[in-house]
Amino acid sequence: MPGAAIDEIDLKILDALQADGRMTNVDLAAKVGLTAPPCLRRVRTLEERGYIASYHAHLDPVALGYTITVFAMVSLKSQAESDLRAFEAYVAELPQVRECHMLNGEIDFILKVVAQDLRSFQQFLTSKLTQAPNVASVKTSLTIRTSKNLPGVPIEE
Repeated sequence: MPGAAIDEIDLKILDALQADGRMTNVDLAAKVGLTAPPCLRRVRTLEERGYIASYHAHLDPVALGYTITVFAMVSLKSQAESDLRAFEAYVAELPQVRECHMLNGEIDFILKVVAQDLRSFQQFLTSKLTQAPNVASVKTSLTIRTSKNLPGVPIEE
């Protein structure tokens, strides 16, 4: 369970794995000052406690043909919990939506959407997003460039 006590070595492990999730256990152990068996036990404990949620590759969207990233600000007609959950379930099934965050204030959700080009984004917007149940309005902002895109959280020892 997150929140359970972790020490400096655990923080070093988390920092190292966040920077390079493909690091071997032997390399990780050397980096944090342990031998391999206790290092592996600590990693497994961090996984079991939920500090390490998953491992994945960070892909280059442009190399894969996704040249457009758009942030969509969505307002719903109703903010009843069942309607909020229904919208979240709907966008969970849309592969173009890479992130979905519920906000407070005028906007109910902000979505990070990727598309191959402007035409495919417009098609997605008009056929999927604005047509979603309970959607009152959608405002979009096309990204010009990304100057920082770090996964995870800062680890402070």
